[in-house]
Amino acid sequence: MAKKLFLTLLSLFSFACASGYKIPEQSLDSTALSGAHVAGSYGADASYYNPANMAFASLEAEMESALTYIHLTSVHFEQGAYKEDSKRENFLVPKFFYRSPAMGDWRMGLSFTTPAGLSKRWEEGVRGQSNANEFTLEVFELNPSLSYKISDSLALGLGIRGVYSKGIVKNDMVTLGSYQELKGDSLDFGWNAALAFKPVESTNLSIAYRSKVNLSVEGDAGIRTPFGNINPEARVTIPLPATLSLALAKQWDDFLVEFVWDRVYWSAYKELDFDYDHDMTSNPILRALDASKAKNWKDTNTYRLGLSYQMNEAWKLMAGFGIDKNPIPDDRLGFELPDSDAKIYSLGARYKINSRHEVGAAFLVSDKEDRTTSIGTFSHTQAHLLTFGYTYRY
Repeated sequence: MAKKLFLTLLSLFSFACASGYKIPEQSLDSTALSGAHVAGSYGADASYYNPANMAFASLEAEMESALTYIHLTSVHFEQGAYKEDSKRENFLVPKFFYRSPAMGDWRMGLSFTTPAGLSKRWEEGVRGQSNANEFTLEVFELNPSLSYKISDSLALGLGIRGVYSKGIVKNDMVTLGSYQELKGDSLDFGWNAALAFKPVESTNLSIAYRSKVNLSVEGDAGIRTPFGNINPEARVTIPLPATLSLALAKQWDDFLVEFVWDRVYWSAYKELDFDYDHDMTSNPILRALDASKAKNWKDTNTYRLGLSYQMNEAWKLMAGFGIDKNPIPDDRLGFELPDSDAKIYSLGARYKINSRHEVGAAFLVSDKEDRTTSIGTFSHTQAHLLTFGYTYRY
């Protein structure tokens, strides 16, 4: 059970806009284009999505700050006459991106993002609370990057990922007459790389890769059972999976069309196994908490299509669509993460105030399919993202 609970720490953004517990839509343009923003990314957010493209961007420096409001609808569960709902959630998430001015063939970038995390709580129903009463995860990533222009048509980008995570789980194990609370955090590292090729000025072919980061969460657990109370330290490693993105962007006059294929390597998540610094064999409840739980998630594909239209010198309009597959097998689906395949719809706009200042807004809906397994049916799952952005060039 504890293993299930801690997974919920990472399940949060599964309802924001991506399957599993990963969120790709970080910037204004990425939200507006349903994540189809890799080969066509030349702004400050290229430092995150495609650092190689910084080599082809305009020569000045650029900064972008973004604020995303996230609304998670209530998830409905039903099995025969039994019904239960999760609570609605609302959050504000800030992001920041920077691209340096050109330094010969070199450019530097920096991004501050939230690649996973959020919160999910169930109402007073016994089944949902027995699996996931309340959980919160905050995940922050600082990603410095560097690009080098190899030629007028080819560029390389590299970056280092520093990921800090902090989470809390509170769980009333009603059927066992027990209560558990877990608190932990971690600082972990990974890397990212990108290659961009422009055979002609109007076409960009890009490959971007973000490495797996093992979140090695460590902290304190408070466990109350009918057999007594303990406060052990707990440790667990959960992967933030690697992602490979292949992207093609094509410019036709004032239109830019981009297609992105993402491969997310969820198969790295094979089991959830906690390590407590306490003898967990003294009673059946502790033995249940200490038992390793198989996950056996599968790698997934996401398909994204984005369209941008430069209406005039001041206004740019954007829209996107995506198909996002989920990684969880039917026999591993539960209350802590009732995930399913999703369709993503989005639109947005940018307004150029002058040569230095630009503002914009974007709205995205991730609509999850209803999913029925042996435990019941989860339905009515959506996430709504509203992102506001400000860009400054100098």
